[in-house]
Amino acid sequence: MNFPLASSPATLDWRRSFFWLIVAVMCFSAAYTSLTPPAAGLMIFGYAVALTRLGDQPTVRRAFYFGLAASFWCCASQLFFLFRIFNVAALVLWLVLAFWSGLFTALVGGMHGRFGKKTAAWLIPFVWTGLEYFRSELYFLKFSWLNIGYALPVASLPFTGWGRYGLGFLVLALSSIVIYMRPKISVAALVAVSVAVILGNAITVAEKSNPKLTLVGVQLEFPPVGILPKLLNQALAKHPEAAIFVLSEYTLDGPPPPALTAWCREHSRWLVVGGKEPIGTNDYYNTAFVIGTNGDILCHQGKSVPIQFFHDGRPAAEQKIWNSPWGKIGLCICYDLSYTRVTDELIRQGAQLVICPTMDVEFWGRHQHELHSRVAPVRAAEYGVPIFRVASSGISQAVTGSGQVIAQTAIPGTGVIFAAQLRLPECGGVPRDRFLAPFCVGLTGLVLSRLLFLHWRDQRQDGK
Repeated sequence: MNFPLASSPATLDWRRSFFWLIVAVMCFSAAYTSLTPPAAGLMIFGYAVALTRLGDQPTVRRAFYFGLAASFWCCASQLFFLFRIFNVAALVLWLVLAFWSGLFTALVGGMHGRFGKKTAAWLIPFVWTGLEYFRSELYFLKFSWLNIGYALPVASLPFTGWGRYGLGFLVLALSSIVIYMRPKISVAALVAVSVAVILGNAITVAEKSNPKLTLVGVQLEFPPVGILPKLLNQALAKHPEAAIFVLSEYTLDGPPPPALTAWCREHSRWLVVGGKEPIGTNDYYNTAFVIGTNGDILCHQGKSVPIQFFHDGRPAAEQKIWNSPWGKIGLCICYDLSYTRVTDELIRQGAQLVICPTMDVEFWGRHQHELHSRVAPVRAAEYGVPIFRVASSGISQAVTGSGQVIAQTAIPGTGVIFAAQLRLPECGGVPRDRFLAPFCVGLTGLVLSRLLFLHWRDQRQDGK
């Protein structure tokens, strides 16, 4: 397919470069700062256009620095809570995250010069998706927050059938259309995609006729173990119809004590609680324990991706599903929900519901909680399965398989009890972009290798 190119955008001078840098930061902030209205997330289109334009510099190095500067500004403003946790070292973490956007603009500049802008326009969405997937899922400092897919309205996921990486691909494809194609075609494409995304919010995914399951969560941050039976009694009195009770990650400093197993046995209820499974004398798995109505621990799942630079236990050796009386339930611990390589496996094993004990420390601040709360609705909408997420100090959520939040708590909300009825679907499904994203990583590696080879060859020839 050969699309008509407009006259090629002129290489940016300093004044226009700073203009696009400011546009990128403003659009990103508008898309991410407020959780409502959902349509504000469409401003992420402007961010994609501005970042792509920043790649059109006289040199690849300058393209890298402008992309780095724009992304650093975005990361610092949205992830300022890292400064509370790591102090000055947060500057390094912001730079690491910003590096990938700088590499993107550098590759855009390199593709312009080596392959021409027409070819670059086709490659841009693949390169963006490859870099975004690599930095989010594949290397040691992986961190998936602030991706384009988390900014867009959640209902666009089941509407399009793509996951958030696929939506990022579509946004960058649209940005290429806006920059390189004729204005009339660009405007028509923008209107069509915007209408499609907005209409997605009006579409409700049909639910099967399975009976609803009532779950109750209690928000607690490092509580004394002795008060847990009392709080669970309060939750049971408030919601006597509930079958499963959930407490947050790190509610316990070890395995479930006799007081909790006795409570489950006495009241014939199920309990999912975060604690520690010891390994030897000095290490542990950060674990979600499932206590049955007979007081036995019937299932436990360790955290697959412990948080880097924290004492968060060792990575789980395997993932397994809890075959509950109501269907197959996956256990995801806090940060694990941010990674498709973790959650995809639960869906492949047949999970019809995901329960996610979470630790969001009150000290980290409101914006950290708000950013983290974007993850569960996206995951639920991607797979078509409900998620029940219980955080230590907010924001806890009950999310339907269409990504609709039907129950949510406030911050900090210590001791808050919340409940929801969720309907388990017959099965979930992994979105199509899970095949696209790894392909984009490979293609991006080939593009980068080709550009480095051509640069090396030119330097060698100049040296002769």
